[in-house]
Amino acid sequence: MSSRSDEAARPLVSGRDLGFVAGGRHLVSRASLDLRAGETTILIGPNGAGKSTLLRLLTGEAKPTAGVVTLEGAALASIPPWRLACQRAVMAQQARLAFPFSVLEVARLGVDGVGRALPRARREALIGGCLLAAGVLDLAARPYQTLSGGEQQRVQFARALCQLEAGRSLATRQALFLDEPIANLDLSHQLALLDMARMIAARGAAVLIVLHDINLALTYADRLVVMDAGEIVAQGAPAATLDDALLRRVFDVDLGLGRPPPQNLPFLLPQQHRQAAATP
Repeated sequence: MSSRSDEAARPLVSGRDLGFVAGGRHLVSRASLDLRAGETTILIGPNGAGKSTLLRLLTGEAKPTAGVVTLEGAALASIPPWRLACQRAVMAQQARLAFPFSVLEVARLGVDGVGRALPRARREALIGGCLLAAGVLDLAARPYQTLSGGEQQRVQFARALCQLEAGRSLATRQALFLDEPIANLDLSHQLALLDMARMIAARGAAVLIVLHDINLALTYADRLVVMDAGEIVAQGAPAATLDDALLRRVFDVDLGLGRPPPQNLPFLLPQQHRQAAATP
């Protein structure tokens, strides 16, 4: 096998037996997960399952109390921050800014540091391209705090895209982490963001997304990871991972999955899932 094939087969990010305890509570326990270049991994589970905590462990934002996270085989804690910034970008659930930045200035934060060596014209073109890709180029001059929640989310996505693009000059294998990136978006922008995330994976990045929408998770995931009570309870190809029994056990709903042609992907139709209480 060639060295190029070896590199493609090796996980880009790997977490082994991860645990995280806070306030005496085990938020993550015995979690092992590999993120591979070219693959979109989507993490689902009920509220409090540990999804965001696991993402924070894999990005280095939080330090595991058990287990180890590696990036390209090196322990995450051993990688200099500047190098880590070139290799992975993160879009958190919430991003609060204390300063009156414009949309353009927020996006530029993704280039500052990792893209300093790039010519100014290249940096500006990069920022403009990422704002356009995130659908917020027309908002570039607007103060960030005046935007709606959904618009702010798209600006943060543009910032993450800027960081990846700027970092590609130093790191060819990268990871993108998105924590509930579509929570405040309308349907059109939900699909546009997830389409872009898939495109980034197709270009060779490892992408991890935390989602609550099961249908979108099943549609966009190459690998589906299901968490419950801080543990990974199932992972694999979507069609082979989620079934009616797992749905009932993890999400506590009595619903059935359908499988329409031609792709044979599971889907979930919202409906009343508990027997209605008897009318007195």
